[in-house]
Amino acid sequence: MEPPLPHVLILGGTTEGRELAEVLDGRVRVTSSLAGRVAAPRLPVGEVRVGGFGGVPGLVDWVRGHGVDAVVDATHPFAERISFNAAGAAAEARVPLLALRRAGWVAQDGDDWREVGSLGEAAEAVAGFGRVFLTTGRQGLAAFAHVGGAHFLVRAVDAPEPPFPPRMDVLLDRGPFTLEGEREVIARHRIDVLVTKDSGGAATAPKLTAAREAGIPVVVVRRPPVPQGVEVAATVAEAAAWVQRVVGVSG
Repeated sequence: MEPPLPHVLILGGTTEGRELAEVLDGRVRVTSSLAGRVAAPRLPVGEVRVGGFGGVPGLVDWVRGHGVDAVVDATHPFAERISFNAAGAAAEARVPLLALRRAGWVAQDGDDWREVGSLGEAAEAVAGFGRVFLTTGRQGLAAFAHVGGAHFLVRAVDAPEPPFPPRMDVLLDRGPFTLEGEREVIARHRIDVLVTKDSGGAATAPKLTAAREAGIPVVVVRRPPVPQGVEVAATVAEAAAWVQRVVGVSG
């Protein structure tokens, strides 16, 4: 009987997490863990679990109980809590950990970016504007609930729950988005300012070009740092090579 394949846990939900699962499928046993915050997530290949682990102790128990040989944190760049839980659990369970983080966006000539450190600072930055295109998702809308002078267009995959801004329209949509579509949204809703997290990647980047063309400012929320000491890969190919190296399988 052949020995079992090495078991890799991907903390995912991102495009990169799904792509990594597809690349590794068949070479290792892949389990992708999704947070469960989206009602109908796009599922990766391989085994899938949905929901939290119960903090660091729960993640340690899961890793040990399921014979996990390596963990890849392919969560959203702003999923700070699970990233720090993963770092703590990997250290305690003594399994290698990699953070897969797509590169952040870079301002181009003609951009008017106002970088801030949090959603709270972003709310302060838009207080003087009339019509705000808020593309930070439905999580964290409470930070904007006190901004009464602006009208918000909130784009999210699922309908948001209160607290949220008192004057708000909701646009339910899921990327990738096109430049033509983003131009139309900004023009139709007479947007004065765009708010985004520095998520990186191509799926939602067209809004930045559309904002530049429209001559409107962009409030950009900076990313939280990757936990200290965690190795980082910027691409799926780099992450796949790391997995193959640490679990001892060939490409």
